[in-house]
Amino acid sequence: MTDAVRRLFADKHDESVVRANMEARSGFDPAFWSALAELGVTGLLVDADHGGLGGGPLEVEAIMEEAGAALLGAPLLSSFMATALIEGSGDSDARTRLLPAIAQGRIVALALTGDVGTWTEDGVALIADREDALLSGHASFVLHGANAELLLAIARTVDGFGVFEVAPDTAGLNSMPLPTFDRTLRLARLTFDKVPAHRLDAAGWSTVARTLQLGLVALAGEQAGGARRVLEMTTQYAKVRYQFGRAIGSFQAIKHMAANLLLETESAISAARAAAAALASTANDADELVALAAFTCADAYDRAAADAIQMHGGIAFTWAHPAHLYLRRARADLQLFGTPAAHRERYLKALGA
Repeated sequence: MTDAVRRLFADKHDESVVRANMEARSGFDPAFWSALAELGVTGLLVDADHGGLGGGPLEVEAIMEEAGAALLGAPLLSSFMATALIEGSGDSDARTRLLPAIAQGRIVALALTGDVGTWTEDGVALIADREDALLSGHASFVLHGANAELLLAIARTVDGFGVFEVAPDTAGLNSMPLPTFDRTLRLARLTFDKVPAHRLDAAGWSTVARTLQLGLVALAGEQAGGARRVLEMTTQYAKVRYQFGRAIGSFQAIKHMAANLLLETESAISAARAAAAALASTANDADELVALAAFTCADAYDRAAADAIQMHGGIAFTWAHPAHLYLRRARADLQLFGTPAAHRERYLKALGA
């Protein structure tokens, strides 16, 4: 499938499409989203009984590398996380009702963290009443919250945390788009005023935590893929850009920067794939490897994109060149699902330090 997805991006999702999507309200092309669904990408994590491919973290990471390289703005990351949350909930009715539509491309958003954006239990800002029927509060940084055809909201309950199914057009629910540094990214802040919701069975914070692990692996794959594309783009430019009668790639300073760029990129790819493998096999060191990938890939993508700007020179600072688009994505991803500093803390705790 990865080869087919790579060909689809090459044929149907070039820089002109990315720029057109940036100006669109939704941030993505519905026809391209449908093409991904036809390939089975949106149903990658959905089990075969519900119309999916039954894949896991390894397949998700591989596809997200291609998505990151192409600067995909479609709701693939939120779709993967929503699928993982439903699959992990143990609610057979929800799986039967929701998963086939997700496999076919239904857009689902996760309302998980509040304005603090910690993506932890303390950051949840939604509260369910005692009957677990009405939600009040807010959720922020919701990926494709304004595009969602279904919302999965995490809220505090009398017995801990619950996962709730909410229709986006329900009375009392309001969505406000958030400004983003990365114009390919769509985030929303959702406010809930006694919004009716349906609670998924057997879904608590442990299910949410496993979903966040999958989300971090997927995001690490996106970052690794973006860094790889930056490396390819920059080294190609260094071969054809001449100054003082020589290709700039022959200059010692450029060679050193290119070597560092290669090291950052390969480290990110290795970390993302190792985390995916550990999560897929439920290895004992999965928590630490996911945390390691989370900060390694975020930092590597950021440094690679920044170095690419320097190696391209003044042209990369212009709106016409794609290098700054990757820098914007890298800087946005740097904060998504927690900061590198927070992931370093999680890594140290996983090591027992």
